[in-house]
Amino acid sequence: MKVAILDDYFDTLRTLRCFAKLAPFEVTVFNDHLDDVDLLAERLKDAEALVLIRERTKIGATLLSRLPRLRLISQRSVYPHIDVEACTRLGVIVSSSQHEGTPSYAAAELTWALVLAAMRDLPRQVAALRAGKWQIGVGRSLRGKTLGIYGYGRIGAVVAGYGRAFGMNVQVWAREASRARARGDGYAVSTSKEALFEASDVLSLHMRLVDATRGIVTGADLARMQATALLVNTSRAGLIEAGALVRALEAGRPGMAALDVFEQEPLLDPRDPLLAMDNVVCTPHIGYVTRDEYEIQFADIFDQIVAYAAGAPINVVNPDARPKPRLL
Repeated sequence: MKVAILDDYFDTLRTLRCFAKLAPFEVTVFNDHLDDVDLLAERLKDAEALVLIRERTKIGATLLSRLPRLRLISQRSVYPHIDVEACTRLGVIVSSSQHEGTPSYAAAELTWALVLAAMRDLPRQVAALRAGKWQIGVGRSLRGKTLGIYGYGRIGAVVAGYGRAFGMNVQVWAREASRARARGDGYAVSTSKEALFEASDVLSLHMRLVDATRGIVTGADLARMQATALLVNTSRAGLIEAGALVRALEAGRPGMAALDVFEQEPLLDPRDPLLAMDNVVCTPHIGYVTRDEYEIQFADIFDQIVAYAAGAPINVVNPDARPKPRLL
């Protein structure tokens, strides 16, 4: 079976222990990124199985219709970038482990790194020191401050624990079942979403991006935040109403942001307003990009390919897809 892997920017997957799971297959790894459908169709014309690294490449109906040999898309987590209906219609199975109960500690750790970097103004302090300047401002401590966790899932719960360890007052707002779990874990639950935005010194977003959560954070929500508050988003940019964060930061509420995700990715324009603001700390969607996390994630992804090749697909998103005949 011919397997194509897209968007492995640093050619990392070959170096993972779990890559050995693909030894029986003919594997091609692409290290650059393409958006052009014509170029992608040519690149993937012989692929029978396609490995995706998160949402780096959109797999739409037009592209799928030009890949008659494709039988399987294997990835992990949510799949807003895949036209599942078209996959089902064209007989392409989508396998995607939802890794319930296995937090991404890498993403939680990066979230906390961004909190510390923003509150202590580390990027500007480091840049100033390298430029021959000594101390350019005064940061803020975390102890005794209020940490708001919006969305109490696998990652939000871990970040809440970090806040507790740093002596912060943790408050949570989420779906009813998640609020109940937060109470059971000993955290305070806010009286409302609005109250969480008003009270938080640091507010961190931890939800999956689905239709129900797209734009769930509005401009009005951001305007409720304190002028000294920090908004952290390591989940998905689409959780925030399009354009609302830039407007809110320009208006001074919240006073700071720390971001690992953006409306357009990859973000390659240095003139983007978020990259130009001194009160914003940005990283290029690296929350899950550690060797340890890759071993966990791609073991799942490669297992899905092995299972399909054995005739017993697992973690199938679209069970109504009628499998295509096997190729010789």
